[in-house]
Amino acid sequence: MLNKISPKAGNLLISEPFLIDPNFKRAVVLLAEHGEEGTLGFVLNHPSQLLLKDLVPDLLEAEFPVYLGGPVEIDTIHFVHRCYDKLNSGDEIANGIFWGGNFETLKILINNNSIAADEIKFFLGYSGWGEEQLLAEIEENTWIVSDRYHQDVIFSQDEEELWKAVIVGLGPKYAHVSNFPIDPSLN
Repeated sequence: MLNKISPKAGNLLISEPFLIDPNFKRAVVLLAEHGEEGTLGFVLNHPSQLLLKDLVPDLLEAEFPVYLGGPVEIDTIHFVHRCYDKLNSGDEIANGIFWGGNFETLKILINNNSIAADEIKFFLGYSGWGEEQLLAEIEENTWIVSDRYHQDVIFSQDEEELWKAVIVGLGPKYAHVSNFPIDPSLN
């Protein structure tokens, strides 16, 4: 059920097609935390120009792309993963999807080529909403909330198509939205 569910960790937020804020233009956000004090998530489909090796000197061979997780605390690095069996740490936010973990262990695994790009995603900063702020934005139809997605979506590196694929995956009621132009004045 879409927009009838309360957001929670593990849900996706999909921005409406004409949202003007560049931080969330055609964004798919994975919620990592939602509670009385607010909501935290990561934009899955806004890549930066950086690789992990550019940010962490100990990881000279780490060719992992880094995404712009949101406009909050952009000087911090966060990650989500589906390799708990290797990392043995992180908070489960959805079935088999974990947020964070022991970064020192992660560095060892990366340097040993034991982590694949489709198992982990890195972010600069995060998206955050204050108490009741996200609920108000959902009421205003700024966001579609979904708990229906395949975990491969989270680790997709096809940023251009991710928003469209998630919209189409919402079903016939929303599928036509995926064809809306990025700039409505071009219609």
